[in-house]
Amino acid sequence: MSTTEPATSAEREDRVLERIDKFRQRRPRLLDEVVTLAHGAGGKSSAALVDAVFVEAFRNEELEQLGDAAALTMPSGERLAFSTDSYVVQPLRFPGGSIGHLAVHGTVNDLAVSGARPRWLSAAFVIEEGFPIAELREIVADMSEAAVLSGVQIVTGDTKVVGKGAADGVYISTAGVGVIPEGRRLSADLVRAGDKVLLSGTIGEHGMAVMLARGDLAIEADIASDTAPVNSLVETLLDAAPSTRWMRDATRGGVGTVCNELAHACQLAVIVDEQSLPIEPQVLGACDMLGIDPLYVANEGKFVAIVAADEADAAVAAMRAHPRGADATVVGEILAEPPGIVALRTSFGGSRIVDMLVGDPLPRIC
Repeated sequence: MSTTEPATSAEREDRVLERIDKFRQRRPRLLDEVVTLAHGAGGKSSAALVDAVFVEAFRNEELEQLGDAAALTMPSGERLAFSTDSYVVQPLRFPGGSIGHLAVHGTVNDLAVSGARPRWLSAAFVIEEGFPIAELREIVADMSEAAVLSGVQIVTGDTKVVGKGAADGVYISTAGVGVIPEGRRLSADLVRAGDKVLLSGTIGEHGMAVMLARGDLAIEADIASDTAPVNSLVETLLDAAPSTRWMRDATRGGVGTVCNELAHACQLAVIVDEQSLPIEPQVLGACDMLGIDPLYVANEGKFVAIVAADEADAAVAAMRAHPRGADATVVGEILAEPPGIVALRTSFGGSRIVDMLVGDPLPRIC
C-alpha cells in the first residue's frame, strides 16, 4: 500500500497556481507563417512578432528595454529620448481628431511618458496616387495645429507616392526627440509593492470613436476621441510626485495590456479596482453592445502612472487641477504576490485575471 498522504485542498490550489504562473511567465512564441492584423494590435501576437523578428535581428541594450522611447546618453552626458511610430487609422478623420492629430500626439506622448520633454519631430508620408490635395492640406494643417499645442517643431520629413490601390489614402510615420532632465529616471525596476496605480483620465474614447465612425455598426453614440498631448500633464504629475516610478500611454491594447507589460517587467502584481476605473457611460454602453472589454480599448491622450503611496494624493490633486487631468484617479495598487499577474477586483466583490490582449478586436485605430 502507498504511504503517500493525499494532497490537501490548499496544496492542490498551490500546485494549480504554480502551473498557471509558469504558463504566464513564458514569452509569447511566434507560430504564425504570415502576418495578421492581430500582430498590430499591441497584445500577445505583437509581442511575439517583435521578440522573434525585430528584437532578434536588432538586439541591443536600448532596444531590449521595449519602452515607448529609447533613452540615449550623449558623449556630453546629456540624455535624450528617441521614439518613432506609424499611423494607418481608418477613417482618416473621426470625431475629435484625425490621422494628423494622432501622428503628432502619439509620438509626443511616447516621449513624455518616458520622462522626456519633447522637442523635435520628423514626418514621413506615404500617399496613394489620386489622393485629394485638399484633404492632404487639411491633414497637414491638423499636424501643424497639434505641434503648436504640444510645443514641438516638425523639422524634417519625407514624401513617397505609391500607385492607386497600393495604400489606403495616406499613411504617416513620425519620429521624435526629447530631452530628459538631469536626475529624472522612470523604469519598471523602480516599482515597489505598495505603490499606487494612477490613470490620467477616462478610458476607451478613442477606440470607440474610430469604430463608430466607420459606420459599419448600427450604434449611435456621442463619443469623441481623446487624442491630445500629455506632456504638460506629465510635467504636472512629476512636479507633484517626484518619486514617480514608471509611466506608459495606454494606446494599442489599452490599459489591460499596459498593466500586463508592467507586471511582466517588474514581476509584481498589478491589482486594479473595477469600481475606480473612470469610463464614460456612453463608452461603457458601446463596449457592452460590442462585447469588448474597455480595458483593452485604445486611448490617445491618457496614461498609466505608478507612484509612491505617500505621493498619490498630491499627484491626483495636481493632475485634477490641470485641464487634461480632471478625471485623474487612483485605480489600483502594486502587490508582491502573485508575481507577474494583473487582476481586477470586480464590483461584485470577486476578482479575475486580466491577461494580455489576444487577437485584434479593434483593427487600425491608430
